[in-house]
Amino acid sequence: MSTKKILIIGAGFLQTFVIKKAKELGYYVLTVDGNPQADGFAYADQYLCLDIKNEKACLEYAESNQVDGVMTAATDFGVLTASYIAQKLGLPGLNYESAELVKNKYLVRKCFYENKVDDTGESYEVHEGTDIEKLSAIISYPVMVKPCDGSGSRGASRVESAAELSAACEFAINSSVSNRAEIERFIEGDEYGVESLVVNGTIHVMAVMKKLMTNPPYYAELGHAIPSGLPEKTEHYIKRCVEKAIKTLKINFGAVNMDLLVTEKGKVHIVDVGARMGGNLIGSHIVVLGSGTDYLANLIRATVNDPVDFSAVVSPKCVATRLLALTPGKIQKLPNISHIEKEFGVEVQHHMHVGDYIQEYHTNLDGMGYVVATADSVLEAERKAEAAKQKIEKEIMRG
Repeated sequence: MSTKKILIIGAGFLQTFVIKKAKELGYYVLTVDGNPQADGFAYADQYLCLDIKNEKACLEYAESNQVDGVMTAATDFGVLTASYIAQKLGLPGLNYESAELVKNKYLVRKCFYENKVDDTGESYEVHEGTDIEKLSAIISYPVMVKPCDGSGSRGASRVESAAELSAACEFAINSSVSNRAEIERFIEGDEYGVESLVVNGTIHVMAVMKKLMTNPPYYAELGHAIPSGLPEKTEHYIKRCVEKAIKTLKINFGAVNMDLLVTEKGKVHIVDVGARMGGNLIGSHIVVLGSGTDYLANLIRATVNDPVDFSAVVSPKCVATRLLALTPGKIQKLPNISHIEKEFGVEVQHHMHVGDYIQEYHTNLDGMGYVVATADSVLEAERKAEAAKQKIEKEIMRG
């Protein structure tokens, strides 16, 4: 029997974990990325430098290589292309209509509001032709303004008054591929992430994760933890909202990543949906360590129409991560990462090199890597991850 071929759309740093996993499972891996220096190229059996948003070119590559499956994981930009290829070649994949819908945060929010999916109220879409001044008069503040597309909190900001709305809308519109932004009521609550996998019409909610976020105005991720620390009743309600959201969006296949806010009274507000696996090591590390189930392996197997297995592959542990959101500067010398891993009992995944410039941390795209820690309690896992991160921060020599 010949080895099945899987095409992975996108070969950036976070996609390397998907490529490596697919290789580990015995598949022949092809990948495409617009960056000729993409990290994932080094691990694939075959690759091509290609714009991942060019659906027809990527389809031609997939067709010429007779792939058995196509997927993306940690980038929104590959979702439509993977869906398009799967549909054209009759492969397992997300239906294209849902892929297009999920790209637009306003339409998703509108869909949820009309179908009473969660506890969030009405939102508004704006573009360059919108009368912002007129709209500002009917909105109750504070609100969140963010691009209708994109990820990583880029272009998102909190607005306290009508005087700030125009600038926030311009910022979000300019950060949007479609030049459109969404305005929604600001919710006071703690943020959580939820990962799900849809296989053969069945929704599997894989994990509910606690999230650590930056302060306003950027709201970028700084870390995750499992268990979430929420009451069982609240987690159950979250899972019901997530399942209803997936059904409402008619997501028929693949990974689904959601971010949501939970208020003190247990109200649930879904603030973002990605029709792909979460980034920031969520699929490759956090979910498998925290749940015991190999989420990423099952996603890959389902993509090439092989059987999935939701039984535990490891004993679940308390797990916490920290993004390497570091002080800006040019890296002159890196610390001994392996020594830090041993000292704190953690795993460090990074893409830092001497000569790189560390950007000021506004979104998770500005991060330089991750620290992953496990322990008998979430508090201990968080302590280990934070301590290792601080050691890395301290020992990097900057120019």
